[in-house]
Amino acid sequence: MITAYVGLGANLGDLRRTLEAALADLADLKDLSVEAVSGAWRSAPVGCEGPDYLNAVARVRTGLAPLVLLEALQAIEQRHGRERPYVNAPRTLDLDLLLYGDETLALERLTVPHPRLHQRAFVLRPLLELDPALSAPGLGDLRSHLPGVAAQAIEREDEPLRRPHGPFGPQAATLAGFP
Repeated sequence: MITAYVGLGANLGDLRRTLEAALADLADLKDLSVEAVSGAWRSAPVGCEGPDYLNAVARVRTGLAPLVLLEALQAIEQRHGRERPYVNAPRTLDLDLLLYGDETLALERLTVPHPRLHQRAFVLRPLLELDPALSAPGLGDLRSHLPGVAAQAIEREDEPLRRPHGPFGPQAATLAGFP
């Protein structure tokens, strides 16, 4: 089993409900368990226009190969109405494979670590909330990249993301035997 990190984001529709449903879908995947989920973070779009995003990061343990996991993430996006009319279009759901163990991949359909994870506060802040000492291949200690994203507008919401039987998150994972 590999520890991987999945970024979640949405800026169209009922953002909170979409992320919660996507997390439940993720937890239902065979050969994958959700270990912990960051808080929900509201952020302004980066490199595009549109409404604010709601973002989170999930730490998962999986036996799925990277491309199989990517296909599963894209299938979840499709179930939630994801369309790709143009690059950086607003979206009902965006799921990104951010890290896959200590692997570095540069495939036509997938690059891991995610090529811009160190340039996005909406990725770095939730990642470091889950694992403050996290390092990534080729990027080193992810905390060292925080000054580069300090000007990006982002705010942590007080209410955690929830699942049908309680909140997602590191404490819920520990206390409730999540998932």
